[in-house]
This record gives sequence, C-alpha cells and structure tokens, in this order.
Amino acid sequence: MQKNQDVYKAVIPVGGLGTRLLPATKVLPKELLPVGRRPMVQYVVEEMRAAGLENICFVTGRRKTLIQEHFDHDPELVRHLQDRGLDELLAELAYLESGFHLTYIRQSGPQGLADALSLAEDFVAGQPFVLALGDSIMCEPEMGSLLRKMIREHLEHDVAATIAVEKLPPERAKAYSFVLPQEGTAVQAEVFEVAEVSDKPPQPSGNWAIAARFVFSPAIFAAIRRSRPSRAGELRLTDAIRILLRQGKKVQAVPLSPDQRHHDIGSFGGYFRAFLEFALKDHYYGAEVRSYLEELMARKEEWYGDE
Repeated sequence: MQKNQDVYKAVIPVGGLGTRLLPATKVLPKELLPVGRRPMVQYVVEEMRAAGLENICFVTGRRKTLIQEHFDHDPELVRHLQDRGLDELLAELAYLESGFHLTYIRQSGPQGLADALSLAEDFVAGQPFVLALGDSIMCEPEMGSLLRKMIREHLEHDVAATIAVEKLPPERAKAYSFVLPQEGTAVQAEVFEVAEVSDKPPQPSGNWAIAARFVFSPAIFAAIRRSRPSRAGELRLTDAIRILLRQGKKVQAVPLSPDQRHHDIGSFGGYFRAFLEFALKDHYYGAEVRSYLEELMARKEEWYGDE
C-alpha cells in the first residue's frame, strides 16, 4: 500500500476561454477574477498547499500569462510594503513565500479538459496525483480537508480514480456531469464505488454531481489516449473515466460533507454566489455587507410588495 505522502503533486487546468463570463474575461483570465479579497485561483492553490501538495502544474492557454505573474515573487512590491510598515498587506502576500513549486504547461487551444490533463503526464511521473479545476473553489471549515480525505481513501482502496461529488438542486443540476453509485450503496455513505458516469442528471433525487476535485492513478492517461473527441472536437474527462470503468478498474466517489460547499465559477450565477459568500465571511467588511444586503431586500419589498 502506498503512503499518503506519495501524493504530492496537483494539476490545475486554467486554459479555458471563459466565454460565459464575457465581457469581464475579455482581457483578464477568469481564474483571476476577484472573489472576496483574492483571485479565485489563489484559493485553489492555497487549498492544494493545505492538503500537502507542494508541486503544482498549471496547464495554461493563450492570454493566461497574468496567472504566472500573479504567483511570481515581486521584490519591489514587498520592499515598498516593508518600507511603509504595512505588515497586514505583507501577510496577504504570504502565498509567494510559502515554498511551493509551480510548473506551467501551455495548451495549444481549447481542446477539452482531458487534453489539458494529458499534457501533464510527464509532470506526474507515474505517481497518483490530484486534479483541481482552476475555476472552482471549495469552501470548508478546514481548508484542504476534503482533498486529504480523498487522498487517504484513494491510497487505502487502491483505485484508479477518486471523485468529489455533491448533491445539487434541480435548477443547477443540468450543467454538470454525474456519477451513479453501485447498486446497494448506503444513502449516507462517506465513500462509495461508482458504477457509471452520466452527462445528464439520472433522476431528481439521488443526483451526485461531479465537484471539480479528483485523485487519479496514472492509468487515466492511457484512458485519455483511448478517448475520441466529442462533436465539438474536445477530449472529455468523463469519457476517459468511462473507459476506466469499462476496463474493470475501480472508481470511487467521496461526497462533500454538509459543511463543505463547492463554488463553480464558470458562469455569472456561480460567480455571484461565491463572491457573496466570501464577502459575507470577510472579517472586516462582512457585517457591513450583510447590513447592506438586508437594506436592499427591505427596499425591494417597498418597491414590489410581498411576492
């Protein structure tokens, strides 16, 4: 059995065009859109660090160089803040000093998530690894706890893939891919074996949507090579996972706990939800934001009456 520390690498794809967030993303990569006090991708990197993953590979695309600049050390800015005694702001730049190792690989075009992942095969170097989507934030009481659990379960059960999943309301479910549990899976199971992957909600109840975090064995790369492009010309990760299942390899799912939330920021709806949550939780401005929201809701009742 492999040891937990054998999983120490993470791949973060950030090459998407962000078309559903235009015009905000015409120049600025969507992964750098601010959510509260940080750009969204910084939350993802801090989550990887909290889970003990110190080697991170970004799979980037055109006009994504600003992401690399964000994580580059900036001695002039640091010196400016030091000279003025702005220790609180210096603390906000601690992610630059934390000792993690970043690698950048360029994807030639928007050819799908599986294509992006395939470019990181040499980086992974035959070891199990984490895949985390760069436009999705995990909100949890202890940062990194979901990934630590996924890694532990992945190594303990010696599976090909471990997938984070969550229950979604019907109005949001249609935008996601889903896993179907093996027959007989307990309703409250903390880990369950996956029977199939579906691109459509199987039924209104019992939907387990894929939640943007994965632990893979290197077998995923061979499965990607066996995949065929979709009608849009993209290699889809769900197709590669289906190949793993057809080959008889085990795939398991880890549901998010009730106090863990996944914010998919691929659309304005997801972006607004994430920004509101992090703004309301802000240690300095949270109370002010909450008061203003209450004021807005009261004014809405004055304008429209009870609806």
